[in-house]
Parts: sequence; C-alpha cells; structure tokens
Amino acid sequence: MSDFQRRDDFIPYNVPDITDAEINEVVETLKSGWVAKGPRTNRFEQEFAGYLGAKHAVAMNSCTAALHIALLAKGIGPGDEVITTPMTFASTASTIIHTGATPVFADIDYRTGCIDPDEIEKKITSRTKAIVPVHYSGQVCDLDRIYAIADKHGLFVSEDAAHALWSRYKGRLIGNKLQGAASYSFYATKNLCTGDGGMLVTDDDEIDARARILSGQGMSHNAWNRYAKGGSWKYDIAEPGFKYNMFDIQAALGLVQLSRLEEMQAARLKIAAKYQEAFGKIDALDPPFVPDYTTHCWHLYVLRIVPELLTIDRDQFIVELNERNVGTSVHFIPVHNMSAYQKRFGFVDSDFPMAQKHFERIISLPLYPTMTDEQVDYVIAAVTDIVETYHK
Repeated sequence: MSDFQRRDDFIPYNVPDITDAEINEVVETLKSGWVAKGPRTNRFEQEFAGYLGAKHAVAMNSCTAALHIALLAKGIGPGDEVITTPMTFASTASTIIHTGATPVFADIDYRTGCIDPDEIEKKITSRTKAIVPVHYSGQVCDLDRIYAIADKHGLFVSEDAAHALWSRYKGRLIGNKLQGAASYSFYATKNLCTGDGGMLVTDDDEIDARARILSGQGMSHNAWNRYAKGGSWKYDIAEPGFKYNMFDIQAALGLVQLSRLEEMQAARLKIAAKYQEAFGKIDALDPPFVPDYTTHCWHLYVLRIVPELLTIDRDQFIVELNERNVGTSVHFIPVHNMSAYQKRFGFVDSDFPMAQKHFERIISLPLYPTMTDEQVDYVIAAVTDIVETYHK
C-alpha cells in the first residue's frame, strides 16, 4: 500500500510566473504617459516576429481576435466552410461562425489529440476554403500532411497556435516560414502571459496589412500615429473593423515575458520530463505521446487515465485529486458537446468518437515554471496513490 502523506496546502492548477522585472516594466509604462497602443506594442510585435523568424506580427487583445482576423483578412465569409477540430476551446469554432462561414469538424488522431489529416480529407467539399489546425496542448499537428492537403485543394491554413509558443515541427518553430497564418495566446495560463492578449503572425504582406486595419476599428492610422509628435489627426475608415488591438500595458508584460521565455520553458520541460518518467511506469495511466516530428512546449500536461483498469472514472479521479489538494483542469470539453453547437448543427456526442474517448479520459495536471520539486513530487505521489487505491 502507498505511504502517501496528504499535504495541507493546495497546489493550484496554474500560477503565472510574474517577477519584479514584469512589475517594473508595467510601472514604467504607467509613468510614461502612454498606456494605449503605442511604442511598447510596436516593439513587442517586432521582437515577437524576430523571435519566431516571421515577417509580420500583429498584436491583439486575444488569440480569439487573431483567429477571427486571420480568416477575415483572407476573405473567408458566408457560404464558405472551414475545417477544424472539436478538441479545442470554443473560440476556434466561434470565430469561424463570426465570419459567416460554417465550421466543419474533423476528428482527432487519438495518439496526439490533434486533428487527423485523414479526417480532414474526408470533410472537404466544394465549399471548403480553409483549415484551422489546433496545436493541442503544445503538441504539434502533422503539418506536412495538412499543408499537402491544403495545396492540393487550394485551401488557406490558419494555425491555432494558442498553446504552441516555443513548440517546433521538425526542428522549426511554429510560426517560422508560414505558408498561411498562426495565432498565439497570451492568456494568464499560457507559456507567455500578458494577462490576456494574442498575436497574429504571417509572412503574407496582404494579410498583415488588412489585419492591422481590421483589428484597429478599420482606421488608416492608429492612435500613436495620430497623437505622437509628428502625427496627424486625420484618418480614414478603410472598412468596418473591430476593437481588437493590444495596448502598451499588456505589451510591457509581453516584452519581459518574451525575454524570459527560454528560462520559463526550461522549467516546464523539467517538470514534464518528471511526469513522463513517473506516469509511463503505471499501467492505468496513459501519458502524452510525443511523435518524432514534435518538440513539445508543454503548455499543458494532459494525462489520460485507463478506465478499464480502474474502479473510478475520470470525474471521480479529479475529485480524488482535489481532496488531496491538487488542482486540475480538463482541456477540453469538445465543442460538439456544447449546447449551442448541438442546437445549431445537430451534433451528438458520438459524432467524433476519438475526440469523445479522449475527453472522457483526460486530466490536465499542474505545470508552471514556479512549481517546486517538492510540489511536482507531491502531484506524482497523489496520482500514484489514487491509482493504487482504485486499481482493479
């Protein structure tokens, strides 16, 4: 039997890694007299693009905004279909709907949790105009196959890289040498945190130009260009746009976080390696599979249980972890399970069996740079204790 000792304090699922450097940069921004979109946002765009080796980066207030603008900038609209995965946060699908297009789900590869290229092929029709592959949890989609499908059918690819900053496909950073566009998230739980925020990255000059207009109310000049010395108060509305821009307080956080990214990633990789080693030895657990083409950024550590070997299901496993003071999450409830999508499109839970099977088994464990070795060891011990207690 396990000699597990329950701790008194709670280990949260996530804690953002904010140091005095971020705090000082935000304070300097507040003292600067300019807190809207301005010089720090411009600098963050330039440094982010430089980090990835991309031509353009457009800072926005969320990854949702970036996903939406990427499709609009490419002319996706009413009558079009866009193929994506149900194993994602709802914004991936809702942004397709907000263009006037129809989201078409393709099931996942159960090994990786990412969209299955074979399933993409099955869903292509004469109305298909784009694919939105999601790099799930930091795992990378099989991009060679996806882009081969896109090239064959003349489709635009907008990569949802909300989870994939620092991830690599065959050694190349996601966002480097893009054929289409990629969208990143800087939400509070992400590997780079600005509280909330996002970035649209592309090498396409036309997408970049239109994204800047659409994300800034459709205006021909942003506030910094109008109000800074040498600016002009005159502007035009080139087309109806959105209030999607990032502002300098967010960018201040982003600049420091970007400078610390390698340090934070080293901590994530160390934690993930300990989890992989420990859970790979337990038959009732199914740790993440990482294919040879992926360098995983470990935004999430998504552990699957093997319910056939346990007397409890995933939901009860989470309850047991909570009782042992370990915080968790679930990524994700598949979009086709959501009532809005079932009412609108007639989905039922069984429509995408691999996504459904994955969902019913997954638990996202704590993983963040400031976790101590003792906390990581405790999470491993808590999971192990539950398995030993409820193993058939």
